[in-house]
Amino acid sequence: MNDDRVTIHGAVETLLAGNGRFTAAAPAHPNQDAARRAETAPAQSPFAVLFGCSDSRLAAEIIFDRGLGDLFVVRTAGHVLGPEVLGSIEYGVSVLGCPLVVVLGHDACGAVAAARAAVQDGTSADGYVRDVIERVTPSVLAARAAGYTEDSDFIAEHIRRTVDLLMDRSRVLAEAVTAGRTAVLGLAYRLADGTVRHVTARGLDESAVPAP
Repeated sequence: MNDDRVTIHGAVETLLAGNGRFTAAAPAHPNQDAARRAETAPAQSPFAVLFGCSDSRLAAEIIFDRGLGDLFVVRTAGHVLGPEVLGSIEYGVSVLGCPLVVVLGHDACGAVAAARAAVQDGTSADGYVRDVIERVTPSVLAARAAGYTEDSDFIAEHIRRTVDLLMDRSRVLAEAVTAGRTAVLGLAYRLADGTVRHVTARGLDESAVPAP
C-alpha cells in the first residue's frame, strides 16, 4: 500500500479498483491474512479516511475490497457530523497522513427518508434519533428548494452538504486540501448493484473519478 499512499490519485484509484472487483463478484480480499495482521500490529498507515452512513449494508472494507490497515473508518447514521466525527477525521488526516477523505452516502438512506417525512408531514422521533433527523433536515430543505423530487437527488444533496460542512468546520482538513496533501471525495453507493458514483470533490481533478 505504500506506493498507493504517495498520491491522492493513487488512493482514489485503489479505492475504485476495489469497488470494481466487488461489483464484478471477483474480490481479491487483499491484506486480510495473518501476515498483514502482524505487519499492522505495531502501527497503522491507512490510505483513506472513509466517513459513511452506519447502514449495515455499507461495510467499507467489503464494498471497496480492502483489508486490515487500509481504511480509517468513521460511520454515523446519515453520516451526520459532530465534534467526535470531526476529530476522528482530522486524526486520520493530520496524524495518520491519509491523502483522501471519502464521504459515502447511499440510496434508500433511512435518515434522509426520516428527514423528508419530518419536513413534509411533521413526523418526528424520540430520543437522539430526533437529533440525527434534525441534522439531515437542512440537506432535505436545500434539495426541496432546488426542485428535486427523486431519492437519488436528495442523497446527492446530502453528500454535497456533508462535504461542505467538513470543509467549513475543520480548519485542519481545509488547510490540508489547500496545501494539496489531502482531497475530499463524495460518493453515492447503490445498494442493488454495489457501484459508487461521483457526487462532488474538493482538491481533486474531477476527471479522476467516475462521472455521475
